Amino acid sequence: MRTVGTVARLATEFVVLWLLSAAALVVIDAVLPGVRLVAAPAGGPLATIPAALSLALVFGVLSVVLWPLLVRAMLWVGPALLFVGAFAGNWLIMMLAVWLVPLATAEDPGDLLLLAVMLSLVGSGVAGAIAARRDDTYRLMLVRRNRSRLRRAGMPETGGGTARPGLLCIQIDGLGHDVLRRAVGDGVVPHLAKLVHGGSHRLTPWHTDWSSQTGASQLGILHGDNHNVPAFRWYDKTRGAVSVFSNPADNAAREIERAHRPGLLAVGDGASRGNLFTGGAADNVLVVSRMRGARMGGGAAGYANYFTDPAGAARTTIRLVAEVIREIRQAYAQRRRDVTPRVRRGGLYPLVRAFTTVVETDVVVSAVVGDLVAGRSAIYVDLVGYDEVSHHSGIERPETRAVLRKLDAEIGMIVAVAAQTRRPYRIVVLSDHGQSQGATFSSRYGESLEQLVLRACGDLPVPPARSRDAVATGTRGRGAEGLGYVEASLRAAPVDTTTPVPPGTPVVLASGNLGLVSFPETPGRATREWIDDRHPGLLPALTAHPGIGFLLVARERAGSVVLGDGGSVDVDTGVVSGRDPLAEFGDGALERIRRTDGFDNVADIMVGGRFWPDTDEVAAFEEQVGSHGGLGGLQTTPFLLYPADLPAPPDPLHGAEAVHEVLVGWRDLP
Repeated sequence: MRTVGTVARLATEFVVLWLLSAAALVVIDAVLPGVRLVAAPAGGPLATIPAALSLALVFGVLSVVLWPLLVRAMLWVGPALLFVGAFAGNWLIMMLAVWLVPLATAEDPGDLLLLAVMLSLVGSGVAGAIAARRDDTYRLMLVRRNRSRLRRAGMPETGGGTARPGLLCIQIDGLGHDVLRRAVGDGVVPHLAKLVHGGSHRLTPWHTDWSSQTGASQLGILHGDNHNVPAFRWYDKTRGAVSVFSNPADNAAREIERAHRPGLLAVGDGASRGNLFTGGAADNVLVVSRMRGARMGGGAAGYANYFTDPAGAARTTIRLVAEVIREIRQAYAQRRRDVTPRVRRGGLYPLVRAFTTVVETDVVVSAVVGDLVAGRSAIYVDLVGYDEVSHHSGIERPETRAVLRKLDAEIGMIVAVAAQTRRPYRIVVLSDHGQSQGATFSSRYGESLEQLVLRACGDLPVPPARSRDAVATGTRGRGAEGLGYVEASLRAAPVDTTTPVPPGTPVVLASGNLGLVSFPETPGRATREWIDDRHPGLLPALTAHPGIGFLLVARERAGSVVLGDGGSVDVDTGVVSGRDPLAEFGDGALERIRRTDGFDNVADIMVGGRFWPDTDEVAAFEEQVGSHGGLGGLQTTPFLLYPADLPAPPDPLHGAEAVHEVLVGWRDLP
């Protein structure tokens, strides 16, 4: 009886979708000048209905049959460009439909593309309305599709009243604790506010390591070990190359180094969605460490299921184009109003923003809904849109808060889905770091950190001033995390990060307001004495610069030292000589520095950018209004929002590795 009922329901839905698509064709024929349906010989106002019915039927059948095949053929371009394939696929299917049943004419092939996209959007809306029977159509449409996918694969939903609760971790990339508190109070994030004000969840800060960026934090949270991660990018002397977290090969290497440790998601059916690392999960969607050496869209990338539905692909494509237009408009408005501080937002950035706020969000949220329906026991998803927009717009500007509001709506949808699944879930919302705002180093002082270092060395050529976009790469690294994510998704092979430089030239890299200076000519860690001997003007020039807060360098016999303008701190003993260069960075700064000082790959000179406590501003060495990666301000204080009935985490909670232990404990509770 259940099979008969299912068939009847599907048949009813198909007929409704067919009739409404035909009605849409009649309307399009009336309002779109370039498209004309063939009218029946009898004429009259309803003469185009037979043609609309036939064309809608053929287009629908062809979409069901051909779209999955077209997507598989297009996946090699990677998720950042797959939306182009969505346009092309819809256009080809419509061309074929019109060829098979020549019941429509178009003045231009572009009109057929518009016709196909509009029909796909109608199909998406109708399917959602059929699935919903209530307000949140898109959410229930995703639930229905994922349940259908499970049935087709012969995989029943797991869970039930006796199942141990699953753990769902939702990461809002780059959202600081204090920024979230203000957003809750201002009504920007009503769904998160409901969790807090309703008493179901508790909000608490945690404190990052010195490297306050996604690579270090996720490696610690997901794998329990972020040792030897000094920054988002660093010069690896053992390989003579730059390691960077946007490189799939480098991320895979970081996981291999920690293969002896079980990850947070190493529970058999764990799922990693939109992260830099797998966390030990066998099932991964848009995980950078699994993009290495494979054509994008293969089993490693894992996003094919989302785009095999033409309606979902059309929805995402339209939203992506709208987001590009929105970014161009908002960037112009910032320039017109002379909002400061600000950075250039041209080049690839509008596409990068649209990818992170639309494509990545749609794909991973859909995957999480599928995970909840399937009853997976541990899920970790990263929503990266806020972080990327904050880098270029500012951490609490109107457009940034608008993105945060949309992410809050996605979280509200996920929470609603989790409430309907057979398996109960403990839902934890957290961030990996915060962000600190301020005018950039180059805009304040007219030169990049690399130019300053090479000029202070005296006997090395100083490169000319470059565009702000070029400075943003941190000399020889790559840009912000969102750009790095898109670069990784566009590549089908490992990235070559070797960095050829003239002999004797230091490699200067940046990670927010943390700078790294390495001397490839010396195999081990260069000491203060070695640096003073070869470049006597370098350390004095750096410590005296108003945009630099402190330096960390090793000494030959007395351990490492933190140097500042007018004082120093012995790293081992904490003894301060003169003025304390870490005073303005708050409690815990020396402990963070001491830990990083013990890394094998710490840079020869670790440069801590200046922090102004009175305004909570930093001067990033990358071209970012909102930045993170170093010390100072909100960047080192992310948040943890957890169910109130779980054991409270330590207070204070220091380091990503400690967060891993807390999450593992919650995951393993009965």
